[in-house]
Amino acid sequence: MKTRMSNIFFRCTAAAAAFLFALFAGAAAFGEPEPLAPKAIDKGIAVNFSKILEARHFSRRTIDADISREAFDLYIKEIDPRKIYFTQADIDEFTAAYRDDFALQIKKGKLDGAFAIYNRYIQRVIESCALAESILQQPLDFTADEEIIRDKDLLTFPKTKQEMADRWRQRIKFEYLSLEADKKDADKKAESAQQQGGEISEAEDKWSDEPPLERLKRRYHSLQKRMEQTTNDGVLEAALTSIAGVYDPHTTYMSPKTCENFNIQMSLNFEGIGATLSWEDGYTEVKEIVKGSPAEKEGELQVGDRIIGVGQGETGPIEDVVDVRLDEVVDKIRGKGGTLVRLQVIPGNRIIKIKRAKIELEDSAAKGKIFEVGEKAPGVPYKVGVIDLPSFYGDSEAMLRHEANARSTVTDVKRILEDFAAGGADACVLDLRINGGGLLPEAIALTGLFIETGNVVQAKPDLYNRKAGRDSTYMHNDPDPGVSWGGPLVVVTSKLSASASEILAGAIKDYRRGLIVGDDTTHGKGSVQSVQPIADLLFGPLSAKPNMGAIKVTIQGFWLPGGDSSQLKGIPSDVVIPSVTQYMEGISEADLDNPLKLEKIPAAPNMPHFDYVTPEMVGALAEMSKIRCDASPDFDKVREKIALYKEVKAKKTTPLNREKYFAELDKLNSDKEEEEKLEKMMKNSSEIQKDYYLDEVLAITVDYLNLLKAGHVQFQEPTE
Repeated sequence: MKTRMSNIFFRCTAAAAAFLFALFAGAAAFGEPEPLAPKAIDKGIAVNFSKILEARHFSRRTIDADISREAFDLYIKEIDPRKIYFTQADIDEFTAAYRDDFALQIKKGKLDGAFAIYNRYIQRVIESCALAESILQQPLDFTADEEIIRDKDLLTFPKTKQEMADRWRQRIKFEYLSLEADKKDADKKAESAQQQGGEISEAEDKWSDEPPLERLKRRYHSLQKRMEQTTNDGVLEAALTSIAGVYDPHTTYMSPKTCENFNIQMSLNFEGIGATLSWEDGYTEVKEIVKGSPAEKEGELQVGDRIIGVGQGETGPIEDVVDVRLDEVVDKIRGKGGTLVRLQVIPGNRIIKIKRAKIELEDSAAKGKIFEVGEKAPGVPYKVGVIDLPSFYGDSEAMLRHEANARSTVTDVKRILEDFAAGGADACVLDLRINGGGLLPEAIALTGLFIETGNVVQAKPDLYNRKAGRDSTYMHNDPDPGVSWGGPLVVVTSKLSASASEILAGAIKDYRRGLIVGDDTTHGKGSVQSVQPIADLLFGPLSAKPNMGAIKVTIQGFWLPGGDSSQLKGIPSDVVIPSVTQYMEGISEADLDNPLKLEKIPAAPNMPHFDYVTPEMVGALAEMSKIRCDASPDFDKVREKIALYKEVKAKKTTPLNREKYFAELDKLNSDKEEEEKLEKMMKNSSEIQKDYYLDEVLAITVDYLNLLKAGHVQFQEPTE
């Protein structure tokens, strides 16, 4: 998740801008693509998706008229969230024709309604491109005292042609000012880089100099091209996920391409060149180059380069990829290890040859480092090992094949803990601040590295089995009686810590095995999802079958060993450290559409309890941390940013007067340091680095160690 406070309120990313303007201005200038129509395989996917959804979802709800109406509303919201494509007349027409039986028709494999709405959406976007072009031919007045509404809940669908045209005119002014702001940011970065003796790449420098007017014109042209390339997969993903979204926010349909990317994320490896790409106004742009990858070793491809052509092997023709959908470009660049791909890039119109290989996403894996802090004896510092864990990952296919070197969270963390023990670490800090979850078995097994035995999480099956008296709480217990780390443990969480990370933090808290520090509570996701390929239902275990995508469906709720659920509430911290993330709106489970509600259940039997964390300790640690944070200039800035965030969130509009726009933006830019810190965290850098926040975590850890020493608390030695 990339979160920049100034961007939240003042700017649109290129991806968001690609969905910016729609309606009225004559699509004939661009031409209209052939309307999309459902194919036989699409109908089969819809029917079987619906069967799996009804049979396997935790709620066991049957698709009916109520679900149809809710799904219709979510579908419109997914397509046109800012109400800038459809008119009220469009919505009235769709409502009368499709709303009452939207999901019921799809359940039968009848996709005409979903496709008709999506085809209208494509038409409106193409029309908007012509309107945008005409608006950009006229002078834009940035002296007028007007504002654009940024609170989506306050927006309605335009009722007249003039109302829609005014909305687009405002959006274009907003985008123009955003690009001017981006240019100022780029100039500041270049100046800073020069002052520090660094360099800004030729590509980054060139694109930052592009005039906003020209960039906007190209943006709308590229948007039209993207609409022409829309496929049935996009319609299915939006329509089926809208039905699933009525059940809960984590149940979705994943197209074949989405499935592939999901598997890469979970396994942390793929075959390709090792470059992170994004779509920017019609160009595929290099955003990051993976360390140790073929792209880095070859050395010529640079961040900021734009790929305009791709050729296969030494002699394959270079195919033009300008205005081609990002997923199609990625398909052309990825390939079997050992094969050659040629990239035509600008600036410089260069041809770069790169031999593909298996890429290990090391920066997304667990990493550890020992820090010396405090004083456990005169002149002798404590040694605290810190583990940064961005997700719970594992190469499932390799593990099923029982490969000895199969990649997994547990394997990586166990190795780090062995290094900590060998390095004489006095305590372990497990940082889950950006850990959004992942594989449940990995979370359970990882928790088991810190406890010898006992329940890690309780899970209940779907409502049908519970009502039939087959209750049955599934006890997911520590699978390994050994302990890899028996010493003092501190777990760091935030509002971004979700699902599997909440399972680990919750078990550690329930057993009083370790201290939980960070935001006041975690994300609040207490459900378990399973991914099932749609084709498996139709073709069974046959090896040769079409790729029909998959359903990610919520099959269980989970409860902590003590019987509470983290759903909506999250895992409370023992010691709260001030941060902006805990005040951010729209990122917790309770902020999502249709979250599950789970009630408390009995505690797991024979729960072991440790005396490693007591109420007295928690009170003392919280007080010592508060005194430090209150006296810290760094946390003073955090408190200012929190106040600023609340102030900005209370505003519902953004000024389009240039002077007022930049005055507010300058005020928001005072949060740059926090933005860059969060961005750095999200990028999973290759090494753990100290900052004021980690310094406070380490200070809390030292306080904790001192209290344990004073209380003569004995910890368990590691066992096999």
